[in-house]
Amino acid sequence: MGASVSSASPEEKGSGGILDTIERIGNKVPNPVLMFAYLILIVFAVAQVLYWFDVSVTETVAVPAPVTVYQDFYEDTTGTSLEGAYTGGLGELSESELEDNTLAGAIGEVDYVLEEVTIPIRPIFSVDGIRMLFTTFVSNFQGFGVIGVALIAMLGAGAAEGAGMMGALIRKIVASSPKALLTFFIVIVGALSSIASDAGYLILVPLAAAAFKAVGRNPIAGMAAGFASVACTFAVNVIPQPLDAMLTEVTNEAIGTRGDSITLMNNYYFGVASFIILAIVCTIITDRIVEPRLGKWTPDADHVDFDDTDVDAASEAKGLRYALFGLIGSLAVILLLTIPSGAPMRHPETGDIIGQTPFMESLLFIIALLFLVSGVAYGIGAGTVKSANDVIGAIVKTWAGMAGLLLMFLMIAQFIAYFNYTHLPQVIAVGMAHVLESLGLGPLPLMLAFIFVILLLDFIIPGSLPKWAIFAPIFVPVFYDLNISPQALLAAYRIGDSPVNPLTPLMVYLPFIVTVAQRYRKQSGVGTIISLMLPYALLMAVVWVILFVAWYVIDLPLGPGYPFSL
Repeated sequence: MGASVSSASPEEKGSGGILDTIERIGNKVPNPVLMFAYLILIVFAVAQVLYWFDVSVTETVAVPAPVTVYQDFYEDTTGTSLEGAYTGGLGELSESELEDNTLAGAIGEVDYVLEEVTIPIRPIFSVDGIRMLFTTFVSNFQGFGVIGVALIAMLGAGAAEGAGMMGALIRKIVASSPKALLTFFIVIVGALSSIASDAGYLILVPLAAAAFKAVGRNPIAGMAAGFASVACTFAVNVIPQPLDAMLTEVTNEAIGTRGDSITLMNNYYFGVASFIILAIVCTIITDRIVEPRLGKWTPDADHVDFDDTDVDAASEAKGLRYALFGLIGSLAVILLLTIPSGAPMRHPETGDIIGQTPFMESLLFIIALLFLVSGVAYGIGAGTVKSANDVIGAIVKTWAGMAGLLLMFLMIAQFIAYFNYTHLPQVIAVGMAHVLESLGLGPLPLMLAFIFVILLLDFIIPGSLPKWAIFAPIFVPVFYDLNISPQALLAAYRIGDSPVNPLTPLMVYLPFIVTVAQRYRKQSGVGTIISLMLPYALLMAVVWVILFVAWYVIDLPLGPGYPFSL
């Protein structure tokens, strides 16, 4: 691990700028594990005070629809038949409604219904709260999906890195790509990675840092470009992603009888334009703002770099050929499991490949598998892998280096579970929604105010779907009556949902990003990351809002057959 004199010490640079001030303050924040422990105590206290004041909200929200369970294995003549039994538990449905909510087609699809609910603040210091505190501690950690994502993603990447493929691949990419396009290439790959859920955080960010270092540029600038490109553009892509399907379904339920439902492509034109423009903006911010501020990176004497050893060009070339063969073979298998009609990776009912399908839900595993096979193939070709023990050792070494990250995940899992239990996120979100609705603004100012509110709420509710499930039933009808289409509101929501992702303390990958930064600059902390991400978040949000306003003024279609206004 190393540090740059010019980038590590603002006083030595003499800049004293606002970003350096933010970095100094932010780096004084306690260890992230302690920080989340303090946040948990704050949640306990706030929830208790609000409970004493009997705080609650009553709202109409979108909830998963109940389903009907039918007996289809054998007839039990000795007991009560389950045939036609409704197990949803959310009110009573008519026979026709039950037929519309059977399990048929349930795989990969979730229907939503509107339901009026009262959401009270729940205290932790109560019989139920204390019971929850003790009985869910283990299950909170077990159910924290980021753990599995991190371990599986690093399984393939660890094997590939241990075999030497990652360094060889970076050198090859750098050697064959113009240096002027390196930033843009990394940003494009990062923006595309949202199709694979969270894999971009774990795979691309370290890769971007190493790629910058390989061409003599500051690796922390590469890390910043990778992190910003993944996080700040998460809600848009040139390829429809699972998130699009879920947001669309919630929107359709909120539309109700006001108009026709929308499809997955409702924001496609706007999403593609946003994708391209934000990639360009992210590249400019990296090259013109972030990297000049960081300056030239100079490693400390104790910096350890496994890529600095002499490389046998012939062995490396042979290894890369083997890796290519392994990649092609793996892709061929995946295509055989996906392309043919009725293939297991297609949706079992519709036959779709894109959307909420087995293929899309398997992307992280597929990526990890491709890295694993290619890495092993590289090691065999280059002679760096002699036996299966070498592969296992590389994976174990990678996972061992994640011990601190796992401890952080433990605390984050508890914080999120307790925060959600108190109902604080829902009460805050609904309260802000009422304020926005009562302003009485025109269509465009109201949409801009809506974007601003979502930007603020993203700090406490980072998930895209939970926020939209609360806001869609409230604002889709309001905007519909203002002659603003549901797809326009959804486009506005996407803008508010993404830019501040790398700034929120609830970003579960923030500790991992800090770890990546510390590899090159050991005194890096949370403040370092926030100071790096502020230019991206602010400028990308501003540019995105300008694009949205221009789209509204010109009245361009947001997708094929989806105008901005009704």
